[in-house]
This record gives sequence, structure tokens and C-alpha cells, in this order.
Amino acid sequence: MFLALRALAFQRSRFLLVGLVIGLLALLTVMLSGLSSGLVNDGVSGLKNLPVTAMAFSAGTKTDNAFSQSVVDEKQRAAWAGQPQVADAQLLGVSIVNTRKADATPVDLTLFGVAPDSFLAPKVDGRPALTEPGDVVLSATARKTGVRVGDVLTLDRVGTTLRVVGFTAQQDTFGHVDVGYLPLRTWQYIASGRSAAGAPTAAAIAADALDTASVVALRSAAGSTLAASGIDVAAGDQAADTTTRSLQATFASSPGYTAETTTISMITAFLYVIAALVIGAFFTVWTVQRQHELAVLRAVGAPTGFLLRDGLTQAAVLLVTFTAVGAGIGLGLGALIPDGVPFALEAAPVAGAAVLMITLGLVGAGLAVLRIARIDPLTALGGQR
Repeated sequence: MFLALRALAFQRSRFLLVGLVIGLLALLTVMLSGLSSGLVNDGVSGLKNLPVTAMAFSAGTKTDNAFSQSVVDEKQRAAWAGQPQVADAQLLGVSIVNTRKADATPVDLTLFGVAPDSFLAPKVDGRPALTEPGDVVLSATARKTGVRVGDVLTLDRVGTTLRVVGFTAQQDTFGHVDVGYLPLRTWQYIASGRSAAGAPTAAAIAADALDTASVVALRSAAGSTLAASGIDVAAGDQAADTTTRSLQATFASSPGYTAETTTISMITAFLYVIAALVIGAFFTVWTVQRQHELAVLRAVGAPTGFLLRDGLTQAAVLLVTFTAVGAGIGLGLGALIPDGVPFALEAAPVAGAAVLMITLGLVGAGLAVLRIARIDPLTALGGQR
């Protein structure tokens, strides 16, 4: 380690140059991590925040835009509710609509129709919020559009109005659109295409509402993931004529989710590969330049492990130091990202990206330094002459 640190001190300009490259790669990694997390939250945070184990779609529903294609009814919900290990099963309606405030400002929403007394219904200040047919609870992020409690939102073309009675405590979005929770019967009334202008009434809903929804939301008795819940998916799907997916798997049914996340993942993967190659190339050149002095060390009895530790120590110091610097700059820049950009810096993804980059960098450096094991001590003694 002494030789490694001494080389760093005496070759400052050279190591500073590669350190700047590592810092830039770390900065890009943090920014991509923030963009990836932001896109995921903007696309499916409404689903992620639901206390749901799995969702049952109508049989044969394709993954893409499944929520807009699937249609289930009360009979299918009851079939699932009777399955072992299923603590509760509720209908959930999902649809994207265009609304306007009283001043004609457009407000796009994804309407989640939920039974007001079910485990899906949101609460405001710890109390049930959906008490009237026209009530709607919006995502906390909807405040950025200027919507306030008491505002009336009018659905385009049909003229049906909804009154904002509260906001959730966190971001709830679906397909990059704020979620609005409303009573299931009101959602069915709007989905029927026969809703009238003005505030929905119980009488109008009873006369014209559908009895279907988009999916059956399932909650296991253990409240765990689908794999660990003990729910017999095959038996339930056969009884209810549905296709069931875990909550995580339903994310792919959000518009654009798969394409966005796949693109970001590929860019990030290439960035990691580039980081390993750049660091590996630098240490390959550095090792070739030090070949004579390393051969001298071998000649005086230094074992291969000592030389490997020497090279990897240099790589570790550079990687940890400049990755931390790059990540710090990235966190600072992330705080300046405008609200309109789907960007979210989360501790776990950022830390994971930094650790992975350091690990791959060490792998690249280690492969380069392995050539040390083939250095012939006679090279230092002039034996090749």
C-alpha cells in the first residue's frame, strides 16, 4: 500500500485525469439513476402505493395497456374472494380522462374507482374521504397544477363534475398522470358513457352505472408478495376466468413503462461497461509503463499478491474518491432539476449504482494488473540482453 500511495502522490496529474473521467462517469450514473427512479414513480407510483398483493385481469388480457382492455365483474370478484389465502378482493376501475377547472385550466387525471369502504380507498387526515358520489381525492402532486380542496373539475365532452375533497400524502401517478380516487359506482357511471352534466347523484348512478370494473385487486391473508402469499393463482384464475399478475408485474401495463425503463436500463448498462473499460485501459497502460520497476520488486522477493494489492489499492483510492465526488455533484445537480422533469433521487438506487461502478472498475483494474504475475525478474536484471 505504501508504494501505491506514493505513486499516487508523485503522479498526481496522471491520476487526476483518470479521476476526472471516473467522476464524470459517476455523475452520469447518478443522473441516470434519478431519471430511472423518476420515470418509474411517474409511471406507476399509483400502483406501487396500493395495498395490493396481485391483480386479476379478464382472461387473455395482453400486458400492454391491460387496464384499458380488461373488464371484470362482481361475479369474478366473488369467485376470487372465496379462494383460500385471499383476505380481500375488490373491484378497481382505471381510466384516463381529461378534466378542466372552473377557469378552464386543463387537468389530466387517471381515475381509480374504488369502493369507499374498501382497503383500496384513500383516507385524508386518517378519515374516509369518499362520502359523496361526486367526491374525488387527488395525488399530492396535483397541487402543482394549482388544484385546491373544494375545486370542481369538469370532465371534457360529458360535463360530469367532481369535487376535490383532499389529497393523498404521497405521489400517486399512473401513466405520468395524477391519480384521482373516486367511488367505484361513480367511476362505473362515468365509464358507461351515459353520465350527465353536473354533479353525479345516487339516483342517476343507480339508473345508468355499469356493474363492471377494470381488474380485481387481491390482498393476501399474509399481506405479502404473491409468491409468498400461498394463493393458488391457477385455481383462482380457473374459477374466476381471469389472468392474475403480481403487483410488480402489473407495472408493465402502464402506458410506456416497459419502453422507458428498458431504454434507461440499456443506457445505464453501457455506462457501466464503459466505466470498466476506461479504468481497465488506464491501468493496462500504467502497468506497462511500470513493468521495469515491478520486475525489480519481483526480483527482490515481492510476491505476486503484493503487486496485485499495490495496483488494486491505487484503483480503489481513485474509484472511491472520485465516485464520491461525482455522486455528490450529481446529487447537487439533481436538486436543481425542474419539477416538470420526472426525476427522483433515492438513496438505495444511487448507493447501488455507486457500489456497482466501483466494483466493475476494480474488476477492470484487476484484469489489467494480472499481467504483473507474468513479469520475469530477469527483466530487471538485464537478463533479456
